[in-house]
Amino acid sequence: MSLHNSAVVSSTRMFVGSSCCCINRFHHFKPFLTFLQPAHHHHPSNKHTFRCHSTNNQRENCNNISSPTHLPTMPGGEVSAPSSVVLPTAESIENDEAWVWGQIKAEARRDADSEPALASYLYSTILSHSSLERSLSFHLGNKLCSSTLLSTLLYDLFLNIFSSDSSLRVAVVADLRAARVRDPACVSFSHCLLNYKGFLACQAHRVAHRLWNQERQPLALALHSRISDVFAVDIHPAARIGKAILFDHATGVVIGETAVIGDNCSILHHVTLGGTGKAVGDRHPKVGDGVLIGAGATILGNIKIGDGAKIGAGSVVLIDVPPRATAVGNPARLLGGKEKPSRNVDVPGESMDHTSFISEWSDYII
Repeated sequence: MSLHNSAVVSSTRMFVGSSCCCINRFHHFKPFLTFLQPAHHHHPSNKHTFRCHSTNNQRENCNNISSPTHLPTMPGGEVSAPSSVVLPTAESIENDEAWVWGQIKAEARRDADSEPALASYLYSTILSHSSLERSLSFHLGNKLCSSTLLSTLLYDLFLNIFSSDSSLRVAVVADLRAARVRDPACVSFSHCLLNYKGFLACQAHRVAHRLWNQERQPLALALHSRISDVFAVDIHPAARIGKAILFDHATGVVIGETAVIGDNCSILHHVTLGGTGKAVGDRHPKVGDGVLIGAGATILGNIKIGDGAKIGAGSVVLIDVPPRATAVGNPARLLGGKEKPSRNVDVPGESMDHTSFISEWSDYII
């Protein structure tokens, strides 16, 4: 079996519920998926051992990082990609987008056949379009339009920006994959594209951010207002957000002007990345790669949330959180103590593990 075909088989096994597979199986063997490496592959000087972190109890023996089943966990400190990682090319990016778009169309045809009531809707939003960026632009235009902000104007705006910037298309595909892999309620790529307001709000924000950087602030702010009205997600157009982001449920998410979010992060509903109210200028949190932020967490001020950190649901964080640490409570405290905090062995933003730290609480009683 060829390298390409073996990767397709592996990826297919993952989506049909194979009992033993790593969530990043497709990251390492499918040539056009190599840009979607875990968060810890972005740093310059890893000298630690990688270990496999499977998503189930039947972990495979993944001692070799080149194994198609290997998902390396985040080592401590600054890390980088092993020499075997292939940097993305324009062709690989285009191929990956084409593969995901093919999956979306196939899912839409299946759903149209099984549910005729949705056939016209699926045709107009997906099947009548020639590319993912056209479908997404059409859908966002219809979602965000108003009596004075026409859907045709928004469609042209979104399509022009998505078509002219390959990095945005890469982020769209990465965000689709993040939702499909991390959220068990996400039954298909097309379901995410059409119905996940966290995904849609994030893609609309990417366009607003691009407008902001082009000195088109009035239009960026108008789009920001519509995103907040329609999706109940308030992200300032100047905020910088990485790729492979999951806004799970997304209702009530607030992200301030100078906030930064890294790659491979998962953020749940009613999370606030805000200011303290007494600072000006650079005043919002900086969230690293691979971070998980639980529902209702509030992070205030120009503080750093380190790579691979975990913020418990309902926590109020006012000071820096070290890489791979877990912060819980109000006010938040580090699990294991400030001097030697416990360190996450996985990438929380990818594993979505919210509760394993509870076993370390000797006083936790129901």
